[in-house]
Amino acid sequence: MQSDATTGTSADRHEIEADSDEGVDDELLRLILIACHPVLSKEARVALTLRLLGGLTTDQIARAFLVPETTIAQRIVRAKRTLAEARVPFEIPRAEDLADRLPSVFEVIYLIFNEGYAATRGKDWMRLELCEEALRLARILAERVPDNAEVHGLVALMELHSSRARARLGPSGEPILLLDQDRSRWDQLLVHRGLAALARAEALASPLGPYALQAAIAACHAQARSADETDWKKIVALYDALVEITQSPLVELNRAIAVGMAFGAEAGLELIDALTDEPALRGYHLLPSVRGDLLSKLGRVDEAYKEFGRAAVMAQNVRERELLLARAKACAGETGPP
Repeated sequence: MQSDATTGTSADRHEIEADSDEGVDDELLRLILIACHPVLSKEARVALTLRLLGGLTTDQIARAFLVPETTIAQRIVRAKRTLAEARVPFEIPRAEDLADRLPSVFEVIYLIFNEGYAATRGKDWMRLELCEEALRLARILAERVPDNAEVHGLVALMELHSSRARARLGPSGEPILLLDQDRSRWDQLLVHRGLAALARAEALASPLGPYALQAAIAACHAQARSADETDWKKIVALYDALVEITQSPLVELNRAIAVGMAFGAEAGLELIDALTDEPALRGYHLLPSVRGDLLSKLGRVDEAYKEFGRAAVMAQNVRERELLLARAKACAGETGPP
């Protein structure tokens, strides 16, 4: 992966310079550890690092955090000012200080992975080079802090998601949703690695942290021989624990999907409808998309048509918009786009 293409411009990179390479051999990971300095808030650390080193635009970061683009821009400006005013030494944190930075580093790496797994905008649904880079960084970090359960959970989560990469795209690059994927195309080596990393996380911590919980959810899919054999009730239980830890509306949205699969579309729709006024999800295309899916399953196709159409307007990725328009068209029974 070319560093200039994926980790910001050369000028940006030079804003952060390491004075030491103590214990970290990878240049990008060293810089991420430096940028995630505790003098900054966690939100500022992640935003600054993603912008300077992760190669993501301000808009992409804003969509990842479900906040306005101006908010992220302000965080980045303030973070730079704070670092300059505090005259923070740009040096690799010592072992005893590393733990304070790890949560931010994990978040940066996973957000880079997510942008590769489901690109915010553009013509390609996936940017595999970002997924590969994020997974590479996580593996290096796991070697650096082998007794940290969450780093193994993070590795497991990305290994298991990456195992589906070939099955997520059709011949022309069109998205293929999880329940429609040919599971024989899932990479079993990555599945094996992911399950091994999850087992290591489980051996190191109880209860599990957020990345390990998400990995356990991904493991439920990986271990099911078909979509029909997925243990959705177990997935709901794992999401219950994840919601309690994160208090995230996005996690609640994903939990609603699982509830719909485990206990019926009506139960899932009830949860989705409770999220429609959630400020963080306004303008987020997956909310009407999920609602449209549940309405379609309940036979309420006219309402589903409107929800898929609304989601398509919100979606900024070309491939994802085409998928949503196709689903709207199927609900309408039309021969042309809605």
